[in-house]
Parts: sequence; structure tokens; C-alpha cells
Amino acid sequence: MRFPKRYAIILLTFICTSVCYIERIGFSIAYTAAADAIGVNQSSKGLILSTFYYGYVVSQVPGGWAAQYIGGRRVLLLSFVLWSLTCALVPLDANRMYIMVLSRLLVGVAQGFIFPSIHTILAQWVPPHERSRSVSLTTSGMYLGAAGGMLLLPSLVKYGGAQSVFLVEASLGVTWSVMWFRFASDPLRSEHPKAIAAGFGDSMLPVSTLKEKRIPSAGSIRSLGKIPWKRMIFSLPVWAIVVNNFTFHYALYVLMNWLPTYFELGLQLSLQEMGSSKMMPYLNMFIFSNIGGVLADYLITRRIFSVTKTRKLLNTVGFIVSALALMALPSFRNSRGTVLCSSVSLGFLALGRAGFAVNHMDVAPRYAGIVMGISNTAGTLAGIVGVGLTGRILEAAKKDDVDLSSSESWRSVFFIPGYLCIISSLIFLIFATGEKIFE
Repeated sequence: MRFPKRYAIILLTFICTSVCYIERIGFSIAYTAAADAIGVNQSSKGLILSTFYYGYVVSQVPGGWAAQYIGGRRVLLLSFVLWSLTCALVPLDANRMYIMVLSRLLVGVAQGFIFPSIHTILAQWVPPHERSRSVSLTTSGMYLGAAGGMLLLPSLVKYGGAQSVFLVEASLGVTWSVMWFRFASDPLRSEHPKAIAAGFGDSMLPVSTLKEKRIPSAGSIRSLGKIPWKRMIFSLPVWAIVVNNFTFHYALYVLMNWLPTYFELGLQLSLQEMGSSKMMPYLNMFIFSNIGGVLADYLITRRIFSVTKTRKLLNTVGFIVSALALMALPSFRNSRGTVLCSSVSLGFLALGRAGFAVNHMDVAPRYAGIVMGISNTAGTLAGIVGVGLTGRILEAAKKDDVDLSSSESWRSVFFIPGYLCIISSLIFLIFATGEKIFE
């Protein structure tokens, strides 16, 4: 039995997201160690950590457009090569701060093309009845990468120095680029004769009686017609996706960038001495992301719930449980309670991705990369706002003589994303749909 090519594509995109998040978590770990060693204040630290997202935000919509017209395969390869080479040159030197800022901006711009490209690729390759679990598996690579980074990179910083992290990340990026160049290709036609080609059918269910439909290659994407920008911008279901993408990434980026600081300053714990427990929040995201994808496809294909009800159910459960865990987090003053709360919060956020994140392909399968670019722009703005605001909150607490080892100084940091999760889940519950609204 021949191994379907789409499975190889899904596996490669899974590895792609893993490497991207090793890079992101790696910078926060390496920079936190370097900044704390020279006494950089929390506000300045937040500004540097958020620099990546300023670059990332400007390339989301252009990334969707480029993937639509040039082809996701080519755009993904170019973006990976660019950020990998730039990452290798990032200096952790206080005397060359402007170069570091410029490098992080460039890495952000390059990585901004990645997820719109991936959604375009998956929309071409994956039949509708495999959509939820395929997207969930691909995106769960982010969390496995973050988990691996949290486990291994603090020791690399300790024994090899902070700069060594960037060299390892660049090597991983170049290795993946070679694999993608060697094994990836544009689809000519569906390799699953019992499924409707993604973006060209009306059902999420496998249908054996329908004829195989041709999937457009990168060169024929233009035949899909004019992109309905105005309808997208004024579409309430699209805005439901956008709002939830913002909230998801606000919570994720705050925890990803500031958990190392919270462990070090808030709990007075060394990352190197925490062992494998520090990777549990991201490992939990990996597990729950895939549970959400499999569960969503099961509920839909068995006709237990409609696509709309399935998306709303998983999104609501994921975001509400995550909110409760976030707001409980500062009450725990030990590593066990903190790891538990952050693991539950991030795990259920990942479960919620089977709601809002896959919904791009439900409402606009032909323009999945474009809609992903729009919503991921909001998610990137969340990184700019959340990471920078957290630094200012902590610096303000210090000015008010509040010790950063106290729970009071961190309460607002975790309550803000908690409240956002509750509000966003209500918006998705009211306005989201699983029906195709863009032909």
C-alpha cells in the first residue's frame, strides 16, 4: 500500500512548527538569562521580547497573499531559509542592542509567512473529513517544540552560553529547509478518491460516490478569482475567529515569554533545577491539541454534532477552563501548583484550537491562507500588546515597592488573559459558524 503524499506533507509541516517554536522559546530563555545577568529592567526586557511580534505582524496578510498567488510550498521554504540565516547572526550583546533588535524584527517578518503558507498547503492537500486532526497535528508541533525547548535549552545556556542557542536553532532551520526542498511538492490531484478535495466540496464527510476533483497547483491558484476582501473584513464569523486568535495568542505569548521570569523571580526557582516539570505546560498543549482534532472529526463524521456545534463546543470548553486555570495560577506559591495551572490553561487553550483555528477552512476553504493571515495578524498584535504590557505591569509594581516574588505583582499578568478568554468564548459562541460562506 502506497503511503499517501499528504501524510508526508502533514509530517513535514508538523516538524516545521516544532522548529519555529523551539526558536521562539529559545530566544526568551537565552535573552532572559543574558538580560538578568546584566540587570536589564523588566520594562526593557518586555520591549525586547516583543520586538519579534512587530516584525511578525506586518507579514501575516502579505504571507497569505503570497501563498495564494506564488504557492505555499515556495513561500514556506523562502521564509524558513531567511529566518534561519538571520537567527544564526543574532548577537546577545548589550553594546550591539540595535543589531539584536533589527535581527529579531527580521526573524519576525520571515516567520510571519509560515502559518498562512501552511494553511494554504493543508487546504490543498487535506480532504475535509481529515481537516480537524490534520490541522491540530500540524499546530501541535508548536507545543512539542516549546516543550522540548523548555526541557533542553536552559541546560544549553548553562553549559554552552546563551549565544549557542541561536546556532542550534539555525541548524535545525536549515536542516528542515533541506528536507522540505527534497520531499515537498505541489498537489496535482487528490490522493484520496473517497474524499472531496479540500475547498471544493460542501461536506466535511467522506463521500464515496463523488468523483475525484482536481486540486489547483500553485501556478493555477489565480483561477480561483478575486479575493473577497470587503466581505471578509465585514464578516462576523471571521471576526469571531480573529477575536479568539487574539486571545489565544495573548495568553500563549505571555506565558511563553514570561514563565521563565515568573519561575526565576516570582517563585525564586532556577529553570535548570526544575527538571522535566518545566516542559509540562507545552507537552500538555501537544496532547490536548491532538485530542481536540480527533474529537472534532469524530463528532462531525459520526453526525453527533454539526460542524458549527462542534467548533463552538470545543472552543467554549477550552477557553473557559483555561480562563479559570489562569486566574488560579498566582494563588499557588510553589512549582507544583504553578506547573499544574499553566498546564491546564495551555492544554485547554490547545483544545480550543479545534474550534476557532480550524474554522478558517470551514468558512473559506479556498482562501484559508488569506483568512489565516488576517486572524494571525490579530494574534501577533496580542504578542506585541501582551508581552510588552506585562513588562510594564511588573515594572510599575517594582516602582510601587511591590516585590516581584509576591503574588500581588503577578495577579494582573494572569487575570487579563483570563478575562479575555471568557469574553472571546462568548463572542465565538454567538457569531461563529461552521458553514462555508466564501465560495
